Amino acid sequence: MGLFARMEMVFKSKMNRILNRMEDPRETLDYSYERQLELLQNVKRGVAEVASSKKRLQLQRAKLVQSIDKLESQAKDAISANREDLARLALERKAALQQQIEGIDREIGELDQQQEKLVESEKRLSTKVEIFRTRKESIKAQYSAAEAQVKINESVTGISEEMADVGLALERAENKTEGMKARAEAIDELMEAGTLEDLTGGRDEIDRELAKISTQTNVESELARLKAEAGKGSVKTETGKESTGAEERKEV
Repeated sequence: MGLFARMEMVFKSKMNRILNRMEDPRETLDYSYERQLELLQNVKRGVAEVASSKKRLQLQRAKLVQSIDKLESQAKDAISANREDLARLALERKAALQQQIEGIDREIGELDQQQEKLVESEKRLSTKVEIFRTRKESIKAQYSAAEAQVKINESVTGISEEMADVGLALERAENKTEGMKARAEAIDELMEAGTLEDLTGGRDEIDRELAKISTQTNVESELARLKAEAGKGSVKTETGKESTGAEERKEV
């Protein structure tokens, strides 16, 4: 196969694919139905033409019959008038007309047969066209339903893909949110432990150290109080001397 033949084959193949995508079977079916109706109309016109031709022959035959009857009467009148020659002439013309009538009868018979065949063809074709019409409408309805289903499925598929993208975006947002919350909590813990400097609080290193001392002093005071209440510690008197809890109880 030559290069030109291969290129032609490829071109035809591509054109067929394009035409298949562009072709709407409903339009094809409607066009086929219209063509069948045209053929049916042609058959009907043929039947009408045959019937018209037969009618013209029948009218012509009727005129010939009238002429024969007239010639028959003339022949009788000629015999009555002893004009055998005229009677013979009338009978010769009568015979010629009878031959014409016989030819017309044969033509009418042939037209009858042709008309019967055309009528039968018309009936069969009418039945086929009606069956095709019913089948065509059914196929068109099925195609329209399938087309609608395809569009719905494509829409659903598009929505599903979009929702999948949305789901991924939500998952990423949730992950980022959880990470941000964990980071914030970690920073809070570090700030409370004094590891990080709280720039928003306006406290410097000296303030933090003084705060620690104050906290420790408060803790020691609370601890001493608890020990005194439990009788295990000592408290300072007003003179600065320490006395046990038992001596204080004796003085009381």
